[in-house]
Amino acid sequence: MPDFRALPSADQFLLSDCGAGLVALHGRAQVLAALRARLDTARQAIRAGGDGAKLAGALAGEVAADLARAARPGLRPVLNLTGTVLHTNLGRALLAEEAIRAAAMAMAQPMALEFDLDGGGRGQRDDHLRGLLCDLTGAEDATVVNNNAAAVLIALNTLAEGREAIVSRGELIEIGGAFRMPDIMTRAGTRLVEVGTTNRTHPSDYETALTDRTGLILKVHCSNYRIEGFTAEVPAPRLAAIARTARVPLLNDLGSGSLVDLSAYGLRREPTVAEAVAEGADLVTFSGDKLLGGPQAGFIVGRRDLVAAINRNPMKRALRLDKIRIAALEATLRLYRDPDRLAERLPTLRLLARPLAEIAAQAARLAPPVAAALAPQGFAAAPCACDSQIGSGALPVDTIPSAGLRLTGPGGDAPDRLAAWLRALPLPVIGRIHDGALILDLRCLERDEALLGALAGT
Repeated sequence: MPDFRALPSADQFLLSDCGAGLVALHGRAQVLAALRARLDTARQAIRAGGDGAKLAGALAGEVAADLARAARPGLRPVLNLTGTVLHTNLGRALLAEEAIRAAAMAMAQPMALEFDLDGGGRGQRDDHLRGLLCDLTGAEDATVVNNNAAAVLIALNTLAEGREAIVSRGELIEIGGAFRMPDIMTRAGTRLVEVGTTNRTHPSDYETALTDRTGLILKVHCSNYRIEGFTAEVPAPRLAAIARTARVPLLNDLGSGSLVDLSAYGLRREPTVAEAVAEGADLVTFSGDKLLGGPQAGFIVGRRDLVAAINRNPMKRALRLDKIRIAALEATLRLYRDPDRLAERLPTLRLLARPLAEIAAQAARLAPPVAAALAPQGFAAAPCACDSQIGSGALPVDTIPSAGLRLTGPGGDAPDRLAAWLRALPLPVIGRIHDGALILDLRCLERDEALLGALAGT
């Protein structure tokens, strides 16, 4: 007969010093559930011939470990050493300190979100951002929703529901998460009219497609791919003139949407939102958490009458932002009023503009201690040159010279084994596998101790 007497009862365990300590940390119900699961496992082991005393001795540690794992949040910090600055799977833009403080204040206190402090009546939550967006883009009016896909969706639904939207075949994009422009147009209740070919579209293609059923002309910035070679597209100013002649709106979806000239930071120039407005677009849509460097949001700027129509759409309430993101966005947009210090204060631009020499010196400095930390696992580390990218569809084929650490080990599966080991650390370290090695691109590592502490498990 199996002897279960070595195992404590649930009451005995809960009244012990260890049990009481776990209850204080996790609550009685959680401890009891974990304890019962471990006691069931121990009884099965004893039935199979296991040592009851040994199993009882390990019980407290196992219950504590189970509870610690269960208490660990699913959304965890990681070290982004992939070389992709705006990594969609890792949350895209890091917020500026000013935005973090503003968001924290909004979390902790009542805010005048839709309350007019001057008149005492109801206000509009978009008012906190409208003035800043108009100043920075030159647009007549502005509104905001929860991401750029939503911005495109509500604009199409408002201006072209039951009507046609004309778009070049070369701009019928698909981006991450199965976002396909034709599908979005269908959901918006808009009939897609494709013009031109994949690689060449001309003004006459748009002009021929215009009918009394046309609701708008849509221009989409090809932010996550590029067509090269024998190509032609209609520039935005020419497209705006065609739209004006036909008396239909031009909606220009910029995708990432930069508020500043990126060439000032050593990157290839991208069209800015202010330029898209000045070129005649009636509405411009763009993201908040990509090149702009703020939290997730979708902006719509342009003609006052069109923005007002969008705000009357019942869909707007379903897509609106909460006070936390509005606070963070307001603080982020205010940074753009001081362009001389923008790269210093906005993490996205600061990381993209980090000098190569600085990153290379960091790689040389970190190689010895990282190699020492990896040696017990059978791996080696050495400095290397590598290439970073912006990410999230911005400048998709452009790379930025960078530096990092090349981690190697025995066996063809060494990069995968090492990547798995680094992901299992208390602070997971995420790199990228390339050419038979795991590369840790250091562009996004601003403090050496963050990596060294992660490797030490602290």
